[in-house]
Amino acid sequence: MIKVFILNTLVVFLAVMLHYEFLFRITLLVPKMKIKHRFRIVIGIFGALVAHAIEIWIFALAYYFMHHAEGWGHLEGNYNGSLMDTGYFSFTTFTTLGFGDIEPNGHLRFLTGIESLTGLVLITWTASFLYYEMQRYWDLR
Repeated sequence: MIKVFILNTLVVFLAVMLHYEFLFRITLLVPKMKIKHRFRIVIGIFGALVAHAIEIWIFALAYYFMHHAEGWGHLEGNYNGSLMDTGYFSFTTFTTLGFGDIEPNGHLRFLTGIESLTGLVLITWTASFLYYEMQRYWDLR
């Protein structure tokens, strides 16, 4: 059980730190851009989307590793063991969409719960960040 806790903590740590670095870099980049203010926000949105996609794939790699390793649990249902299927499962879990066509079993279930919570927090962090950036750079003229 301690290995599960350590792996889950490591995956969440990587996702949160990556998100922080992306938002920090966007904060540094946006004021230096020589484009209209409103397009700066678009750049911020695309940067945030890239960050979320990378974070989701970090979780997907963890699912893939856990599914193929002995004693970590497995995914079943509409799942063929491919990395693309774990990516799909991770996207639906991170966004809390949860179609339910792939079901986690064993210790792998803990990572799905923490991914949903992490996704919720990171998505709301992004929304708050973009709102703040819009207030700073939105030109209403």
